[in-house]
Amino acid sequence: MSVICIGEALIDMICTDKGSSLSDGQNFLKKPGGAPTNVAAAIGALGGEVSLSAKVGNDPFGRQMISVMQDFNVNTKHVHLDSKTFTTFAFVSLMLDGERDFVFNRGADAELTQAEVAAIDLTGVNIVHFGSATAFLTGPLNAAYYSLKDRAKKDGKIISFDPNYRHLLFGDKIPSFIKQSMIFLKEADFTKLSDEEAMLITETETLEEATEALLDICPGVFAITLGKEGTLLGLAGKTYIIPSIPVKPVDTTGAGDAFVGAVLYQLDGLNIQDLDFSAWKNIVENANKAGARTCEYLGAMEAFKNLNNSIFN
Repeated sequence: MSVICIGEALIDMICTDKGSSLSDGQNFLKKPGGAPTNVAAAIGALGGEVSLSAKVGNDPFGRQMISVMQDFNVNTKHVHLDSKTFTTFAFVSLMLDGERDFVFNRGADAELTQAEVAAIDLTGVNIVHFGSATAFLTGPLNAAYYSLKDRAKKDGKIISFDPNYRHLLFGDKIPSFIKQSMIFLKEADFTKLSDEEAMLITETETLEEATEALLDICPGVFAITLGKEGTLLGLAGKTYIIPSIPVKPVDTTGAGDAFVGAVLYQLDGLNIQDLDFSAWKNIVENANKAGARTCEYLGAMEAFKNLNNSIFN
């Protein structure tokens, strides 16, 4: 069995001049990323069988992305090189007041087409993960995303969803983001959210209210990550807090993606309908470990180099 992740593959350009705006910054660290790309890398690092469906530019950055994914044993057959469009870039600098100076140069990730997704053979695929921060924006990727969801649902695949809200992308498009997230929430077998996303999507003001709403909305299992407090698990009309492990965080980038990757790695090959609370508790405890361990390294991909299934012991 295997997992396939669909969505954006991009390059994060992180300004390393502390407190500098992007216009003033001189030094940048180049990091391959994109939420579904990170999830695929995490699954591969853990030893799972995983593919990525995405589009990058036929440029040095796109070719690097494919090479990095292959280093994590991710199948890149469905990562397409686009000769007409550059690889997507996200430039970010953390200001002293905690705000982010952010510029998103969208390129090839938006251009993944329905025809390219239709060519994916889902035979042997157990889980399809939808975790893109950009798939709810305009572009061919949006239609491709929905077409794969519909096919996965029809074929009885496990559907995993992570909304990956980014305020700097959806600041003036929040109603569209909520509407589209609701569509996936109502069809997903497993959903991972942050506490901020849970309240945003359910249009509530407290985590308790959001949780109650999600219990009504989600037919499947949902997990709300709470940082060092652990994870809130919603299962069969009830909620549980699954504690995390203590770590000294260096960088939280990719922790949520590592969590999702660890969940999907463990779910692959299982019948999700057969899992009781005890099974889910074990899965989430292991995923919490993966997320926590990721925080001990600078950068998601660097952290994933140190990720393997021995952490579950």
